[in-house]
Amino acid sequence: MASEIIEILSAEELRRTLTRLASQIVEKANDLSQLVLLGVRTRGVPLAYALARQIEVLEQVQVPVGALDITFYRDDLDEIGVRTPDKTDIPFDLSGKTVVLVDDVIYKGRTIRAALNAVNDYGRPPEIWLAVLVDRGHRELPIHPDFTGKKLPTSKEEKVKVYLQDLDGRDGVELIPRKPDGWGG
Repeated sequence: MASEIIEILSAEELRRTLTRLASQIVEKANDLSQLVLLGVRTRGVPLAYALARQIEVLEQVQVPVGALDITFYRDDLDEIGVRTPDKTDIPFDLSGKTVVLVDDVIYKGRTIRAALNAVNDYGRPPEIWLAVLVDRGHRELPIHPDFTGKKLPTSKEEKVKVYLQDLDGRDGVELIPRKPDGWGG
């Protein structure tokens, strides 16, 4: 018998969460002119753009956004399966910038470790912060987000699915209590 999917964040709750995250980033940043957002592919990229739009609404400052592909930096491809690399697009210099890495869900911390290694190939910013929409726990590495939209204790058998309008045609976050047979990740 399949378990019920549980809505964690509705579209409106996701919007409010992004507004709160943007406010927290603005509050922590000393100089918004030195702030850049790097979305971790795939869902971190539209989240980074959403945060940049919200920061512009709040502060009338345009924050540059880039996209970071971490495929070649991962240490767990044997577990998650073969991935087709996507394009890293960082149209600005990272020198002197405060970089905010943006991702949808943090779990074991391996994705963010890979992202940190990737950033080093593009420059050495003086500060790197981490913003995530959902922190589900179960860290295997000592990585902790600076900005968290929602803390969601989960079991290892559960899956958190983030839906974004740009990619999925709707916004929201769901908890899938058990992986269906044959579902990886």
